[in-house]
Amino acid sequence: MELSIGEMALIAVAIVVLFGPDKLPQIARDLGAGVRKMRGAVEDIKTEIMKETDNPVSEIKREIEKVKDAAKDFNPMKDIEKNIANEPSAANEPPKLKPADDETYEGPVSR
Repeated sequence: MELSIGEMALIAVAIVVLFGPDKLPQIARDLGAGVRKMRGAVEDIKTEIMKETDNPVSEIKREIEKVKDAAKDFNPMKDIEKNIANEPSAANEPPKLKPADDETYEGPVSR
């Protein structure tokens, strides 16, 4: 919102007419103090918003790092190798034949 010189002059004349020239310094001081308070309040709000928005972001970043660390240690082949090493009987058994390769396989019986 930009005011031209003519608009500012009109506002100044209206203030002088309404309040009188002796009250002008007090009005200017009060207006300046109000503007300073508003700026301080806006800065406080900005600071609070930044604190509140920063916490979830940093929390999410920490969780992502935890998942990355857990993924580095995860090795699905280790579990498979462990299961094979724990079952020595499976290594001694002959491999099972497919039904097409097995001559003794009779297939499903219908009645």
